[in-house]
Amino acid sequence: MTMISQYSSSRIGNSFHIMQKPTKTLAVIMQRRLIQHRWQSVVWEPWAVLERDEPQNPPRQLVDKGETAQWLHPGFELVLHRDEATGYFMNMASDKPSIFVLWRMEGDDEATAQALPLQVTASYDEAGRWMDGGHSVDSVAMPREMFAWLGDFVEKHYRPQPKKKIKPRSFVHPKDRVER
Repeated sequence: MTMISQYSSSRIGNSFHIMQKPTKTLAVIMQRRLIQHRWQSVVWEPWAVLERDEPQNPPRQLVDKGETAQWLHPGFELVLHRDEATGYFMNMASDKPSIFVLWRMEGDDEATAQALPLQVTASYDEAGRWMDGGHSVDSVAMPREMFAWLGDFVEKHYRPQPKKKIKPRSFVHPKDRVER
């Protein structure tokens, strides 16, 4: 697995300063539900995200209630990037701010297959790129304590793009009105 650096550097005068990017360590709870359906008997989905300072470890089962089972997958880093500020803003401005979980199924047999979360993000844009790439991405409610943390980041770094004025076609000289 490739690790992405959590650090960026900036040059001030003749020296470089390393600034750590805002980061939270999360755990993802994946849920398996039995269903009555013609083509499949189980549905996997991210159920919740918790803020936990626990290193990445093998998943452990939290719940096993016959038709429903849940596993905790700890050790996911949510790193905030300034160039994703627009995606964070769009998420915060929505009716249901969310954490997006990229996950995949592992295993061939439906009875033994396991859903594995791979990454988490709070950016609408990044989650959209994952989905455009054909990945399974689902959202879960953003924990309240993360809402304020992400809101502070958006407030500091989000700058709306200036709107471009579009000249009405009627004010363009007739010889310049060629369709493009």
